[in-house]
Amino acid sequence: MRGRWQVGNRFTLLPEGKRFLPALFSAIDKAHTTLYLELYLMESGTLATRVIDALCAAAGRGVTVLLLLDGYGSMKLAHADRERLREAGVALRFFNPLAWHRLGKNLSRDHRKLLIVDEQLAFTGGFGAVDAFIEAWYEVAVRIEGPVVADWVGLFAQLWESPLTRRKAAPRHWPPLAPIAPLTADMHGRMISGRGHRYQAIRHSLHQRIATAERRLWLCTPYFVPTFSLRWRLIRAARLGLDVRLLLPGSRHDHPGIRYAGQRFYARLLRAGVRIYEFQPTFIHAKFVLVDDWSSIGSCNFDHWSLQWNLEANQEVEDAGFARDVAALFERNFAASEEIDWDQWRHRPWTQRCREWVFGTLNGWMTRLR
Repeated sequence: MRGRWQVGNRFTLLPEGKRFLPALFSAIDKAHTTLYLELYLMESGTLATRVIDALCAAAGRGVTVLLLLDGYGSMKLAHADRERLREAGVALRFFNPLAWHRLGKNLSRDHRKLLIVDEQLAFTGGFGAVDAFIEAWYEVAVRIEGPVVADWVGLFAQLWESPLTRRKAAPRHWPPLAPIAPLTADMHGRMISGRGHRYQAIRHSLHQRIATAERRLWLCTPYFVPTFSLRWRLIRAARLGLDVRLLLPGSRHDHPGIRYAGQRFYARLLRAGVRIYEFQPTFIHAKFVLVDDWSSIGSCNFDHWSLQWNLEANQEVEDAGFARDVAALFERNFAASEEIDWDQWRHRPWTQRCREWVFGTLNGWMTRLR
């Protein structure tokens, strides 16, 4: 689903959990009519309990609360927590629950992260309801206001009524959405989503932006195992003289093997002039891109898995002021990172090279099997 570019919006960048988590909970507490929450990861723990408390309290004051979780990403959500939500009046559904008889179809996962409040306000990013997001992971979200929110409502409603989610439940009546008036902020943006190999609008949009870039191309992703087409575009942009930089996780990684698999591409990228930074303070789980004054923030990792199997969604913004905020965030994170030096990298120890080969080979096999 590709939303229309619309004016009259306001987008607010919310870096780090200490900013976006309070904003999310405040919005939930102020909801009057509806709350729609869609998450990939939700595991029983401190943060999940806070989310459940807030959703149950909203349902208790008469708010219609719809909670949509991925069938795999929510496997560690305890039965007691699920029952508590249902008993409080929260409508709970799971996308594509695992089934042994469905084999390859189990690979399709809902990786989107979305909160919609009163069909007037939305948040998206890479967040989830797991305790690691509180302190251990660096994350980024964006607050969305204005006419573009209607497209996020439509995206949520579409999946809520999907056969992979609804199962035998009766369809919900979705009344026509009242028009959302443009705001004086007048920022230009659109919602864009992807659905694995069947619909890759996010990938196509990024490729189009790279092709027309004039100054800079900065990309942050936690799982850097890029497709050949993306690697080729990054190298070409750097050779044309653009400022191409990658912000990637350092040694603090939840899947070290994926880091090693991605590092096998460093040499060619560095030789072409791409600058690579590995973030040091924590595991950086954020997914955001800046190309000139265009930015894209959301759930998509820009790796094989996201592009071939997952349901993803990003908020695109074309605005010089918002781009300055995103650029400032990048600059702060570059300063907290270790830049990979080509001379040092080409003399890296053989143990590092072995890790790259082993995990790169495994990743290549998995990609071909998929």
